[in-house]
Amino acid sequence: MTLGVLLGLVLSCLFLLSLWRQNSERRKLPPGPTPLPIIGNILQMDLKDISKSLKNFSKVYGSVFTLYLGRKPTVVLHGYKALKEAFIDNGDEFAGRGNFPMAEKIGKGHGSPCDPTFILGCAPCNVICSIIFQNRFDYNDQEFLNFMNVLNENVEILSSPWMQICNNFPAVIDYLPGRHRQLFKNFTFTKHYFSSKITEHQESLDINNPRDFIDCFLIKMEQEKNNPKTEFTHENLFFSAADLFSAGTETTSTTLRYSLLLLLKHPEVTAKVQKEIDHVIGRHRSPCTEDRSHMPYTDAVLHEVQRFVDLLPNSLPHAVTCDIKFRNYFIPKGTTVIASLTSVLHDDKEFPNPERFDPGHFLDENGKFKKSDYFVPFSTGKRICVGEGLARMELFLFLTTILQSFNLRSPIDPKDLDITPVNTGLVSLPPEFQICFIPI
Repeated sequence: MTLGVLLGLVLSCLFLLSLWRQNSERRKLPPGPTPLPIIGNILQMDLKDISKSLKNFSKVYGSVFTLYLGRKPTVVLHGYKALKEAFIDNGDEFAGRGNFPMAEKIGKGHGSPCDPTFILGCAPCNVICSIIFQNRFDYNDQEFLNFMNVLNENVEILSSPWMQICNNFPAVIDYLPGRHRQLFKNFTFTKHYFSSKITEHQESLDINNPRDFIDCFLIKMEQEKNNPKTEFTHENLFFSAADLFSAGTETTSTTLRYSLLLLLKHPEVTAKVQKEIDHVIGRHRSPCTEDRSHMPYTDAVLHEVQRFVDLLPNSLPHAVTCDIKFRNYFIPKGTTVIASLTSVLHDDKEFPNPERFDPGHFLDENGKFKKSDYFVPFSTGKRICVGEGLARMELFLFLTTILQSFNLRSPIDPKDLDITPVNTGLVSLPPEFQICFIPI
């Protein structure tokens, strides 16, 4: 028997074994399309528009189905009822953190998981800077600008379709060429940046007068220095701070940028918001968070922006924390769970004409703000975004401040503005556009 024949037999046996394992496993899990060995269902998906693929699968297999993104099964939840039943009614069982191999490879288990782009990126970043570093930075500070560029590049790389492939084949990440390798270089830069800030804080720390997040963390580190199981370590301080920046800057910046594009596209909406600003706030003081409760139309616009934008169409992956029987299907402990937020935010029964930007989706017949359980841009359940309150406050204050002082004008006819989301695989981005800010 030649070596080639022997190798062929071995590969055939491995192929058949893989098929047998998949078929045995699939009998217990929710239904789904037949996966190919090793690569699973990836070829059946549009990695640039995963939400569309999930919607098509749901039409065939229902609101709970299984996909193989690589060799391992992933359970997909599609629609409000499925998400509520999982994340609210069975919150503990579905509260596990799903696998995100590239982020885990960088983080090693530490921490948690004019074009207006520049200015709207700096502002939210400085909010997080004030929380972590106590101070904000000038927009011309080159060190700050370099740091922002690295954060933005990381989000761009992590959102790419190529990264979705890498995350589903973590065993070969080290051997694959591509932009994901830039993440490791950026990791070295950000670690050095944070390390210098932490050292500065250690040298000027006053335990009786903590100034910011780093100070509070350092004080807790000192209190637990004799606890061998403490989570308050230098590594976790670095990764916790990095997580706050990653989650709290680009997401808010992107939503703000998309907000301005939608307001350019719909000048009648902008005019109504400005009228409400004049009535409630006026021109002689700055907006404050308390104003929002007196501004139902503006509140409805902000909600509709986030619903329409659908920033993270499929959220971040969850995992079940124990074996669970869900809708008569068996889902084993550790199984990755994907929640289609798009299927809830674009539910046509809750939001008529969901593909249309319409603040009326959040207003009743009397023009008062109307809440909706289907408003889940921050996800829902025990792994809901911890920065929801901060993000909502920022969106309100930034936009009302801008519209209080400026009229918005597009260099092209608003009817010709494209507001179709650019789907990257992870995050929905607005298309590029130009805007003029005209002082009032």
